[in-house]
Amino acid sequence: MFLTGVNFAKAKAKSILVQMMSGAGTGYYFVTKRGRLKDKLVLWKLDPVVKQHVLFFEKKKIRSV
Repeated sequence: MFLTGVNFAKAKAKSILVQMMSGAGTGYYFVTKRGRLKDKLVLWKLDPVVKQHVLFFEKKKIRSV
């Protein structure tokens, strides 16, 4: 006997892609991956527009991975 039309629950993704926005206000951003259950990211990286290291804050979720 075959099971047809049975919907099984999908597993949730363990990580998500998030957009990291420059704290310098230049509009520069990059996309990185973080764990789904982790706190929001804050990273210290180079902003090529101002050519300085600045804080990057998590702006929004892009998609699950």
